[in-house]
Amino acid sequence: MNIAVIGLGLIGGSICKALKANTFHHIMGIDTNKEAIRKALECGAIDEEIDESRLGEANLTIVALYPIPTVEVIKKNADRFRKGSIVIDVCGVKSYIVNACTPVLDERGVIFIGTHPMAGTENSGFDYATADLFAKASYILTPTETTPQIAIDLVSTLGACMGFGQVVIATPEQHDANIAYTSQLAHVVSNAYVKSPALFRADGFSAGSFLDLTRVAKLNEEMWSSLFLCNKEALLKEINNIIASLGEYRDAMENDDIDTLRDILRIGRERKEKSMEFYGQEKK
Repeated sequence: MNIAVIGLGLIGGSICKALKANTFHHIMGIDTNKEAIRKALECGAIDEEIDESRLGEANLTIVALYPIPTVEVIKKNADRFRKGSIVIDVCGVKSYIVNACTPVLDERGVIFIGTHPMAGTENSGFDYATADLFAKASYILTPTETTPQIAIDLVSTLGACMGFGQVVIATPEQHDANIAYTSQLAHVVSNAYVKSPALFRADGFSAGSFLDLTRVAKLNEEMWSSLFLCNKEALLKEINNIIASLGEYRDAMENDDIDTLRDILRIGRERKEKSMEFYGQEKK
């Protein structure tokens, strides 16, 4: 199968490497960064560089760009994709992408499926791409009611070939509501946390909890600002929730109310323990 990958950053580059390591598909790369193309060819992550005029040769096109460029590229090349072929994206928001791209491609007999690989690092760019980035991670697919099952099966199988541990099927709305909590809020909180003046006074005073909480503060602001605004409603809801919860801790401490403080800490602990049982995690 001919697979075109548009965007050879961390995710796009890792997709290429994973596919070349585990399948015999012919991988064609597109990127405005010629250094990324050179490196991808040199290490065998792609078989050849193509331009957008050759997208019609692909049975499957994977668009690995930020949300707004993803929509722009798909709309721009809508007439170039082969009829009956599949186009997928890998963005961390889905309603915005699916709603913009599905009608445009449906009109031309091209199948669009929104996907989200639940994997990544705090680094970006092809230099950090690895063939095992997706090992045991979840691969979320957000097909519509009219998406052919054969296309869902093909993309799911491809996910398994890339090392994903499970494929999760969800609506775009379900995806965005969940991801606002499990991913986007964590990046907001981590990025805000490191803005304390105490950050540069803490040498020798930090351990695992500090490292855990600050890891994703080192983010790509271009990508994450776009993701946040494309999922504004769901993310604002989660931000307001955590602000309200933080207010409870603040009020209890300001009032020296140890009973309330114990209660809200206990509730948090119990919810964490219940979630560990729910997700089958070992208690530590």
